[in-house]
Order: sequence, then C-alpha cells, then structure tokens
Amino acid sequence: MAGPTLPEPVADVARELTALPGAVAVVLGGSRATDAHRPDSDWDLGLYYRASEGAFEAGGLRRLGHEGYVSELGEWGPIVNGGAWLTIEDTPVDVIFRDLDTVERWLEDARDGQFEVLSQNGYVVGAPTYLPVGELAICQPISGDLPHPGFPDALAESAPPQWLGRASVALMFAQIHATAGDTVACTGMLAEAALCTAHARLAERREWALNEKRLIHRAGLDAVQPLLASPGSTSADLTHTVTAVSTALDVTPLTAR
Repeated sequence: MAGPTLPEPVADVARELTALPGAVAVVLGGSRATDAHRPDSDWDLGLYYRASEGAFEAGGLRRLGHEGYVSELGEWGPIVNGGAWLTIEDTPVDVIFRDLDTVERWLEDARDGQFEVLSQNGYVVGAPTYLPVGELAICQPISGDLPHPGFPDALAESAPPQWLGRASVALMFAQIHATAGDTVACTGMLAEAALCTAHARLAERREWALNEKRLIHRAGLDAVQPLLASPGSTSADLTHTVTAVSTALDVTPLTAR
C-alpha cells in the first residue's frame, strides 16, 4: 500500500528517521493522518523502536542537526515517552518515540479489556495505556510493518464503567471543595469528571481517544463548557455548578457515607 503524500521537508526527515539505527517503523500520525488538521497543524511522525534490541538512542536524531529540541527516551512520561519538536524548512514537525515492545504489551492488555491510566505531562486526567494502541489504529505507515488493531470488544465493555466510576468520585470531591468555597479545587474536580465521562462515551462507541484535545466536544458534552467557564466563587454558587455539571454529564456523585 502506498504511503501518505508528504511535503518534501517532511518526506526528507521521514527518510532520515527510517535510516536511524534501531528504527523499526515510521508513521504519519495525529490530525494529518485522519484529515482533521488545520492548515497550520504540525506534522506528527511516530518513530517506533524496540527497547529490547537496545539499538535506538535519541542522540541519533539529535545528530541529524535539525533546528529544535530532541528529548531523551522516557523524558516526557510513561505514555508519550519522548520525541522531538523540529522545524524543517519552516515546517513544524513533531516526532514521537514509541517502544514497540511496550505498545504490543498494551495492545494485548486492551484485547483482554485491561488498561491503566498513567500520569502523563499535558494530560489532566492521565493517559490510558490503550492510547498508543489507538495511534496504531489511525496512523498511516511510511516505513516498516506494524499491527493495525481495531477497537477490542473487551475494552469497549470494560473501559466505560471504569471511567464513569472515576467521574463519580471526582464529582464527590467537587462537592466537598464547593462546600469549602474552594473554586480552584472544585473546578479541577469538575474538569476531571467531564473528561473521564468523555473517555467513557468514546470507549462505549469504540472510538479511540488519543489525547484530551476537543475530547469534550467529540463526546457531545459541550453543555459543560459554559458551566466550567464561570463556576462561581461562593460555596452556594459552586454547589449549584456541581449539581449542573452532574446533570449535564448524567453522572451521580459518589456518596461516601
């Protein structure tokens, strides 16, 4: 199958990535892979390697000499474990490192309906371990051979109740913070409840969530946006907002006692 059509600067760096020692595959990901991009969107390239082989190291990309920043492996977190922000002939190119050994393990977990949510830079509620599996599902291969999974039935069954349970707990804590008149903590818990509910809805529909960008809109939860924009500053106002968000999400706060 023919690979994606890339502008020449992006095609050039994709060829360079493919030639790096230890590189297993290179793909086009992000909004460019799904035709959801804007004219000013970055070009996202995924670079897959196997940690078990020990041949890939970030210095190989750094030595190519492109303008930008190249991280070490593992520097950015457990899910988005590293990469680079580059500018190639005025074209923004983001490179994401992916250990295929780890991704394949998470793929098997997802097929069994199992996943973890790990703390990850740039994510409010954390990132599920099935996120990189979704990247495999939507990416456009440029070089190498990778799995192309569908959304597992077991994951569609197990993920929604786990996410909704977390949303319910977040709403309980939002109520506690509202009673104390703590706008920041209350709003943070409401944002967590909304994003967890969005994850639940997408999983139920067998749609991959790759990040939190526009996740609320994709889940059909735009009604919470104005509520979180002006949650209030008094205990009474915050309590009213918690009730309104709970209604909009159709999630009942957990009752501890």
